[in-house]
Amino acid sequence: QVQLVESGGGLVQAGGSLRLSCAASGSIASINAMGWYRQAPGKQREWVVGITSAGMTMYADSVQGRFTISRDNAKNTVYLQMNSLKPEDTGVYFCNAQLYTDRFSNRDYWGQGTQVTVSS
Repeated sequence: QVQLVESGGGLVQAGGSLRLSCAASGSIASINAMGWYRQAPGKQREWVVGITSAGMTMYADSVQGRFTISRDNAKNTVYLQMNSLKPEDTGVYFCNAQLYTDRFSNRDYWGQGTQVTVSS
């Protein structure tokens, strides 16, 4: 069974930085794309950033220029470097992966989430 495990969340002051990691393991044939979503208290989950198998990246307007996603294909791991953090970045960050478990099945998988808190 596929498992995604996030790490790296914590408490930082505004203007600070954090680096999140997401490691995928289990019955993985190949990974097509991975990314991050976040959910602030009382709000719906929103998409933040994604990276495709070809290395193409996309960012939400709210984090463009401040966040950077990268990957280590050998480790089935993605990273999210978050700089110049703002209080509005606070929330639970969830890792998402679109991957094949066999030749035919391409589905979405989710991690448990890691808390990011930015104080003013």
